[in-house]
Amino acid sequence: MKPAVFLLRATALLLSLGCALPALASDARVERGKYLVNSVGACHDCHTPWKDGPNGPEPDMSRMLSGHPESLTLPPPPKLPEGPWIAAWATSNTAIAGPWGISYTANLTPDADTGLGKWTVENFKDTIRNGRRMGRGRELLPPMPWPAFRNMTDEDLEAIFAYLQSIPAIRNQVPEPVPPAGAGQ
Repeated sequence: MKPAVFLLRATALLLSLGCALPALASDARVERGKYLVNSVGACHDCHTPWKDGPNGPEPDMSRMLSGHPESLTLPPPPKLPEGPWIAAWATSNTAIAGPWGISYTANLTPDADTGLGKWTVENFKDTIRNGRRMGRGRELLPPMPWPAFRNMTDEDLEAIFAYLQSIPAIRNQVPEPVPPAGAGQ
């Protein structure tokens, strides 16, 4: 084989492998994100609405990570008794009331209008690191464990974001949080 032909073939092979390597890295990043979301992140516990299943409450995976259902209007939360109790949960596991008011879990799907579809990875990392929406907006409310998650590596947060961008987009406008009674007076 002539050296020029060999050089052209070798260059073509290397270029084709080079194009495949970022895709493999991206696939690995998405898989790492899926692992983190489904294990240590426990994101489904709050961000996936729960339903009654054959063995009791279970995540409704048809609404995976879509947050508090926009169609689920809740009555005022119950008054908690005196003592060590601090919060009340809705049966959907997506609305939590406590001294901070009522928090509703966010839509983490890549829906452009109601989820994370317009977010960048930097917006996501800033939110987790600073405990504020997009790093500068309203505070993230309990029970979101952002003080623990902010200690995750950039690589892990980037993997989580890559996975969240890879799941089906679900249009679901989550209500804004409700401040506690008497707040702002």
